[in-house]
Amino acid sequence: MSSRPMSCDKSELRTLFLFEKLTDDQLARLCLEGRVELFDPGPVYTEGDPATCFFVLMEGTVVLSRRVGADDVEISRTSQRGVYAGAFQAYLGDRARGATYNGSMRVTEPSRFFVLPASTFAAIMRDWFPMAVHLLEGLFFGSKNTQQVINQRERLLALGSLSAGLTHELNNPAAAAVSATAALRERVAGMRHKLGMIAAGRYEPETLRTLVDIQERTAEQVAKAVPVSPLDASDREDELGDWLDDHGIQGAWQIAPNFVQAGLDTDWLDQVAAAVDEQTLEGAIRWLNYTVETELLMNEIEDSTTRVSTLVNAARQYSQLDRAPFQNSDVHELLDSTLLMLSGKIGKRITVVKEYDRGLPPIPAYPGELNQVWTNLIDNAVSAMNDGGGEGTLTVRTALDRDRLLVEFGDTGPGVPPEIRNRIFDPFFTTKPVGQGTGLGLDISWRIVVNKHHGSLDVRSVPGDTRFQVRLPLTAAESDADEPDIEPQRVSQTSPEAS
Repeated sequence: MSSRPMSCDKSELRTLFLFEKLTDDQLARLCLEGRVELFDPGPVYTEGDPATCFFVLMEGTVVLSRRVGADDVEISRTSQRGVYAGAFQAYLGDRARGATYNGSMRVTEPSRFFVLPASTFAAIMRDWFPMAVHLLEGLFFGSKNTQQVINQRERLLALGSLSAGLTHELNNPAAAAVSATAALRERVAGMRHKLGMIAAGRYEPETLRTLVDIQERTAEQVAKAVPVSPLDASDREDELGDWLDDHGIQGAWQIAPNFVQAGLDTDWLDQVAAAVDEQTLEGAIRWLNYTVETELLMNEIEDSTTRVSTLVNAARQYSQLDRAPFQNSDVHELLDSTLLMLSGKIGKRITVVKEYDRGLPPIPAYPGELNQVWTNLIDNAVSAMNDGGGEGTLTVRTALDRDRLLVEFGDTGPGVPPEIRNRIFDPFFTTKPVGQGTGLGLDISWRIVVNKHHGSLDVRSVPGDTRFQVRLPLTAAESDADEPDIEPQRVSQTSPEAS
């Protein structure tokens, strides 16, 4: 950093909007305890260095940037006289002790600054504006505490919604498994009874071996059965029912659907009839029907419990409870777990389209917080389509956008009206009815993406095509302090074209 001290003129300080209301004595103290410096083009201070000075631009052009991985990303460029940066929160006193610059500042041309040491700035603020300092402290920490409480409330609301959806999703397979287990118990009891009747009959050992062999092949056939259309199933049931009626077997209308579902046909029944005599055919058929039913019920139990296990794994993946807070993460796993968790809320009238670039690498991230971003964006998209008639298409797309990973959520809802497009990321702004939204979902998402992951979040919207786009760096970035020197602009655009 190359700079040269210059004389301080209190009349010039008065032309800056920060100092225009100060008295001559106050301006004289500023000139006495501060200094004017001329900086050559280059860095003025660097992100992470101790925040020792408060800078006010008097002449020149200043550029503020934030570090993203190994790169510095420009977030602001201005030549407006009086803009300030640096240790402007030094008035917090002991609570600001040890603070560092949360960004970097450089000048692109020879530029003059009024420079005030942080400790002097804090003392002057407390001497001249004691009431204002107390109000600012209250505003700063009060807003921070309020934000934390409301963020927690937003997370609890999201958790409640997800819990309700997860409970609903778990209830169906769990109830199916319970019902199938009870039915299986009855079928096994019936099979034992039928086996006793067969054992008491006059079966030759070879006949029994043949029946057991047919039973084994029947169980294998159930596992390999291919679902058929309702029309084909009806035709096959009629064919099997006629065979059973022709052979004097009662209740053909109950047995035939089971055999069709298992993929069995009249050729299979002919094998059974050839293995036993006419008097014992019905007992053998019913015994094999129990085999089919037990296999079908066990398949149902397996499907139901697998569904429960899948939901539990999705919940674990979504919550990230058993994982490190910061890690290399596959965004597709995070997206899939979130979509599964929200499947009940998305419903069957909304079509979900996944356009994933599976070649994208894992990225360093806070996966639990990214899942919260996905939840908020998907929830907003679903709400928009529900307001537009309850039907539509949700498109989730991933792609490589230059040196960043793009995650895009598109919906076919009515779009974001132009008059509110620049406000949707503001805290507490919501278009949902009272009681249905806090207005913090997009604000929290923006902070997670931009402040914590050094990414970007913007929206492109026209009626029928709204796209929220999240761009995340592919390399690790240093974590931020709670409040940046300058908050990056929250961007909304009108073009529907995706990058």
